[in-house]
Amino acid sequence: MAETDKPLLIKRYASRRLYNTETSDYVTLEDIAAFIREGREVQIVDLKSGDDLTRQYLLQIIAEHESRGESVLPVDVLTDLVRSYTSQAASVVPSFLQASFEMLREGQSKALENMSKANPMAAMPGFEAMRAQQEAFFKAMTGNMMAPPTPKQSEDSDDLDDIKEQLSALQAKLSKMGK
Repeated sequence: MAETDKPLLIKRYASRRLYNTETSDYVTLEDIAAFIREGREVQIVDLKSGDDLTRQYLLQIIAEHESRGESVLPVDVLTDLVRSYTSQAASVVPSFLQASFEMLREGQSKALENMSKANPMAAMPGFEAMRAQQEAFFKAMTGNMMAPPTPKQSEDSDDLDDIKEQLSALQAKLSKMGK
């Protein structure tokens, strides 16, 4: 069984095919998106150069979902992101985004905690079914992206740098899309 606390290593071959090193088979972007939705960390590296391509592929996954009409990011937010790259806001945006997602995760955790067995209403008939429905609702609404962070995620002090790099890659991707 694979260690889920280590990122799943995906190697990109010169042919641009993506190879899952754990299962020894080729995967698609949709497969990678499914791994992430399941809570798995992934790392995508170029086989020849060793360059980390994770951000590039994550942005590509987002772009594909957005282009299929599965819009999560409103146009105003995308516009503000583009503007932030050319303004003083560039240094504030990553911190703001990280804090916003953390607040969403905390809100979900608190709501689920309120529905937990520690709640006095837990003795009420049908409460467990209602709690399970609430949890399923949160997963469906957030695509499980608001799942509580794994211990590795909460201990990682490089999150801010990661977000800065992701936003930088998003800017590059958006620039290419605008041409």
